[in-house]
Amino acid sequence: MRKAEPAPKRAQDQGRGRAQRPVQFMALKLTVFVLLCLLPFLGTLRLAMAGHPSVLAIYGLMSLLTAGLYWHDKRRATSQGQRTPEKLLHGVELLGGWPGALVAQQLFRHKTRKVSYQLVFWMIVALHQAFWFDQVIFAGQHLGITF
Repeated sequence: MRKAEPAPKRAQDQGRGRAQRPVQFMALKLTVFVLLCLLPFLGTLRLAMAGHPSVLAIYGLMSLLTAGLYWHDKRRATSQGQRTPEKLLHGVELLGGWPGALVAQQLFRHKTRKVSYQLVFWMIVALHQAFWFDQVIFAGQHLGITF
């Protein structure tokens, strides 16, 4: 009789240098990501055409900063170092870094299981979606914020 093979270790239990499992449901997650970025992209494109091109750059820079903070926090989490405060992560997400956070969560498998964190994160994404929906569809008239 053959012995049962041990269950594979989770990525966070594996030692450094070992390959992590690939992201599950990649096509679905990419589709959701593209759909979530559609309104902000259209809104920033509209603003760029109106003479405000810096908004798209802000989203890009904040997303890079946020992804870097997630990477740093994940490394600190595995090495028992000083962690990045969640308030800081949420702050940069709110300032436009939520797309980078969404990608980093999947790539680094970080902050995806903590329900309280995910609740705040998705509220930030919803807030951005509502803002850009108003900007794209109603030209900012409903929220009273126009550029």
